[in-house]
Amino acid sequence: MKVQDYDRPDIDIAWCPGCGNFAILKILKQALAELAIAPQRLVIASGIGQAPKTPHYLQTHVFNGLPGRALPAATAIKAANPQLTVIAQGGDGDMYGEGGNHFLHTIRRNPDLTHLVHNNMVYGLTKGQASPTSRPGFVTPLQVDGVFQDPFNPLSVAIALEASFVARVFVGAFDQAVAIFKAALTHQGYALVDILQPCVTFNKINTYRWFQEHTYPLEEGYDCSDRQAAFARACEAEQLPLGIFYRVTGRKTFEEQLAAYREDQRPLYQRPLEAAKLQNLIAAKRNL
Repeated sequence: MKVQDYDRPDIDIAWCPGCGNFAILKILKQALAELAIAPQRLVIASGIGQAPKTPHYLQTHVFNGLPGRALPAATAIKAANPQLTVIAQGGDGDMYGEGGNHFLHTIRRNPDLTHLVHNNMVYGLTKGQASPTSRPGFVTPLQVDGVFQDPFNPLSVAIALEASFVARVFVGAFDQAVAIFKAALTHQGYALVDILQPCVTFNKINTYRWFQEHTYPLEEGYDCSDRQAAFARACEAEQLPLGIFYRVTGRKTFEEQLAAYREDQRPLYQRPLEAAKLQNLIAAKRNL
């Protein structure tokens, strides 16, 4: 596969010049190409916002739904056809705010999907309100005296709930981000990648320079199987580590545990239609 295989030249990209979403789109296409994931075998579920526009700029299948609802749709898509590569993609407000409850329970279920969260610490689509990850002191048109609450920490929450893959990247560290995207996409189970990116229009604090000065890569030899160490690193607030914080393998996925696949491993769409069973099901529903 080539990066160009995922291009949509017929679509105008509606992001502000300099938006970090451009880099995320480039990173994702590079990772998909290096893994040779065919566009026909990929589905990206998203909600509403600037980040959820990303799959519309890719040559692939897209499910676009309500704000915060990408994860349950992605879980259902993977359950219906485990042979697909499934991504849930959205922003920090979309995924951690409006979709926060789905975030928690998707971790519990451990579906085999990749969760890409564009984290610019602000609501970009709705003109600059504070998001769950906005930092104290951040002034917005609504938070006129500045944010006074501590930001939501998705990595520490995910590790506390024993998510099977937890990582953070910065769009300015391209090669590391591509490598971590590839690791997440090939991980068997739920994989969270929190993506630090600037919003050049509505967040003048957390800029490219700010992220460069406030991030550092996890050291070589860091043990990502040590959950307690991962939790401690995730709680660092002044300097933000980049890398794979926590990874565990061998855990059963949501779809592996579904009764529908215990005897027959074929996706549901590949199974012969048993007309009698279908008619009985329809009749039972009518009698309810």
